[in-house]
Amino acid sequence: MRVEFQNISKYYGRKCVLNQFTATLEHGVYGLLGPNGAGKTTLINIFIGILQKSSGRLLIDGQDVEKLGTEFLRHIGYLPQCPQFYKNFTVEDFMAYICVLKDIPEIAGRQWTEELLEMVNLTEHRRKKIGALSGGMRQRLGIAQAMLNRPDILILDEPTAGLDPQERIRFRNLISQFSADRIVLLATHIVPDVEFIANEVLLLKNGILLKQARSGELTQAIAGKVWELTLPDPQMTKRFDAMQISNMIHDADGVHLRMVCENCPGEEASPALPNLEDVFLYYCSEDKE
Repeated sequence: MRVEFQNISKYYGRKCVLNQFTATLEHGVYGLLGPNGAGKTTLINIFIGILQKSSGRLLIDGQDVEKLGTEFLRHIGYLPQCPQFYKNFTVEDFMAYICVLKDIPEIAGRQWTEELLEMVNLTEHRRKKIGALSGGMRQRLGIAQAMLNRPDILILDEPTAGLDPQERIRFRNLISQFSADRIVLLATHIVPDVEFIANEVLLLKNGILLKQARSGELTQAIAGKVWELTLPDPQMTKRFDAMQISNMIHDADGVHLRMVCENCPGEEASPALPNLEDVFLYYCSEDKE
């Protein structure tokens, strides 16, 4: 399956929240990465039909989505940024309910539900009411329901909110397996969520697509712009207050700084290998307006 965004824009009055977004997605995981307010959720809501775009075209395998109608939604699995649940439903009742909504045959739905609950580590909680689940458990349930119809396109908006580190790793492994012959669009502002599993990163800021590339290509593009240094006196850090500091650690040797800047910040600094967090800071920091 092939998804093409062609010059998608969205305006609220005179305010442009998505500006000529153009990208092509094929099989694999795509990390839609950007700060809060970048336009990620707006793009997703246009994709799934919640919002009307102001201009542009969205094509699926060369066909305009507007001409496909609601049939297009059969190919979609979706986890919203703030999923809502019926708190009096048990986990398995909720999954059965979603099966009905998605027109999934009962026997197949029951079998796939069992597999998914095992994948997201909810099997032992299947008879609990959703209102009794922790936030992380509800988020895992949201991920499971999004995958229930075995969608060709899986769209996840901030999917790891509320997940602990172990659950995050489980989620990444699950998505990597699921994306073998599907498109997964993972929208987040949490860099590690996409650094390890995304085939490509789409970097969005102020509604504008700044970059679409593999993680390695993005880090290579800012080679020579990331620096590390150690300062013996914490008071010495004040001279770097205006710079983009990505990490600061205090220990017995002094203060270890990692920063992103165009030129070497001082004689004591040495170049460092960039990572995706550095890329995010370089392109999306507020002083890059």
